[in-house]
Amino acid sequence: MTFVQIIDCKTSRIDDLNRLMDRWVEQTKGKRTATHSIVGKDRSDAAHVVEIVEFPSYDVAMRNSQLPETDRIFREMVALCDEMPTFTDLDVVRDEQMYKAASRRFFELVSMPGELPPLDEVFAEGYHDHDPSNPTDAVGMDALRREAEMWRAAFDFTFTIDDQIADGDRVCTRWTWNGTHVGDFMGLQPTGMEVSMTGMVVHRFREDGKAVEGWWQYDMLGLMGQLGAVEP
Repeated sequence: MTFVQIIDCKTSRIDDLNRLMDRWVEQTKGKRTATHSIVGKDRSDAAHVVEIVEFPSYDVAMRNSQLPETDRIFREMVALCDEMPTFTDLDVVRDEQMYKAASRRFFELVSMPGELPPLDEVFAEGYHDHDPSNPTDAVGMDALRREAEMWRAAFDFTFTIDDQIADGDRVCTRWTWNGTHVGDFMGLQPTGMEVSMTGMVVHRFREDGKAVEGWWQYDMLGLMGQLGAVEP
C-alpha cells in the first residue's frame, strides 16, 4: 500500500530549507526510497511550510528514515524551524493516478515481444475478467495469462491509448489495437493481414493499485470481417 508522510513546519528561512532539501536529495542519490516529494507554502502564512513525501509502502519509508543522511538532515531542518515540525503518516486508500498508470501498464506488458511478462504487477491473484467474446469469464491469474497468450500467438500487435477516465476505484480506457495476423485465431489460419480494432475496458482497482475486475467491449465483428470470416 502506498504511504505518504506530511511534514508540517514553521520557518522564516524558507530559502535555507530549500537548499537543505537539495543537499539531502544529492547526498541520498541511489539510496533514497521516496518516489515523489512536494514542498508547499501556505498562501495565508508565508512561514508555514508543508512537505508531502510519497513512498511505495510504510516499510520502505522506515528504511528511508534510517539512512544516516536522513537523520542528519532532519536535525538541521529542526534548527531552521521556529518550532518542532510535526509528522502525519497516511496510508493511501485511493489514488486515481496510480490506477490509471496501472491500467496503462497492462497494455504495455501484454503487447511486449518475447515471453509474456508477469502480470501480477498489475492484477490481483483472483482477478475477474468479463469479456463478451468468451463463453465464460476468465478468473484468476492463470486464466488471464491463457487469454493473453491466445491473442499473442495469433497476432503481433500494439495498443494505442486514446483516452482514460478515472472515477473512484475504476478506470475506463479507450484504446486502438493494431495487429498482424500471424497465427491461428478462432480456426482461421494466419493470413499475414494488417488489421485494427477499437474498444474500451473498465478496470476496478483495490487500495494497493492492483486490478481486481475488468469489463471489456470491443469490435470483434469488425475484426472478423477484416480477416474474411464474415461478410462485410
